[in-house]
Amino acid sequence: MAKYLVNASYTSAGTKGLIKEGGTNRKKLIEGMARKLGGKVEAFYYCFGHSDVIAIIDMPNVSTASAISLGIKSTGAVDIMLTPLIDPEDIDTAAQMTIGYRPPGN
Repeated sequence: MAKYLVNASYTSAGTKGLIKEGGTNRKKLIEGMARKLGGKVEAFYYCFGHSDVIAIIDMPNVSTASAISLGIKSTGAVDIMLTPLIDPEDIDTAAQMTIGYRPPGN
């Protein structure tokens, strides 16, 4: 399964909904959604700053992760950004590959 870092920010309407439903209920809803799609929530935190929510989710594939992003964004209540997380071993493998790139002008 692929891991994704979730950065989410509520709009004013989303914030009103969060206040009405509560943080625990929203977390449970997200966990249920992930389970239903064959994934899981590894970590889920509310925070201050640029993002209102930071989470790490495991999803079976990029299509499922994209469906989550599109579905949540389409509501207009939350702006969400998913960042794929890469295992250190995958970086080791990538570092050993020859890509044949030449910088412009060289």
